[in-house]
Amino acid sequence: MTTDAFRRAVLALPGVIESEHMHHPDFRIGNRIFATLGSPDAEWGMVKLPPDAQQKLVEAMSETFQPAAGAWGRQGSTLVRLAKAKPQVLTYALEMAWRLAQAKPTRKKSA
Repeated sequence: MTTDAFRRAVLALPGVIESEHMHHPDFRIGNRIFATLGSPDAEWGMVKLPPDAQQKLVEAMSETFQPAAGAWGRQGSTLVRLAKAKPQVLTYALEMAWRLAQAKPTRKKSA
């Protein structure tokens, strides 16, 4: 999977917009980031998964998927080595992250 293929797969999902966070591209639905590119470097992407799904992917394909460092990783942020990613598996992970981002309730700002 290339960076361009990752970007096309994410942007094919309904309602997704590309933005920027921490100097690298991110992908959002309803202002919630659920995927990024270029962090920690150009070889990687990230998808935000439920922790149990993250664990299954990491166990099954440890050369492709790994938890992000620290609390982010424990909360489901999953790094993807793009060159090793199988398009069907990554598309499945992106769709799962997209659905999860849509399902989260929006926080209201306190006055």
